[in-house]
Amino acid sequence: SQPCVACHGPEGNSASAEFPKLAGQHYDYLVRALTDYKNGKRNNPIMKGFAGQLSKKDIEDLAAWFSSQKSSLHDQR
Repeated sequence: SQPCVACHGPEGNSASAEFPKLAGQHYDYLVRALTDYKNGKRNNPIMKGFAGQLSKKDIEDLAAWFSSQKSSLHDQR
């Protein structure tokens, strides 16, 4: 989704500490976070505006995409 890419990057690997990485996050976590933004349980005006327009299927698709992307979140040393 274009709104996601603007802040979180094409694969969800945000280069800015201001925006969290979505790539490699757990699917269930992303679904819950987006649902909470949509329902107002999480309070971020930008995210609430974007998530408020998403259907359940959109949320599931976005969570599946970003959770499947390579990320430094789970790099092993």
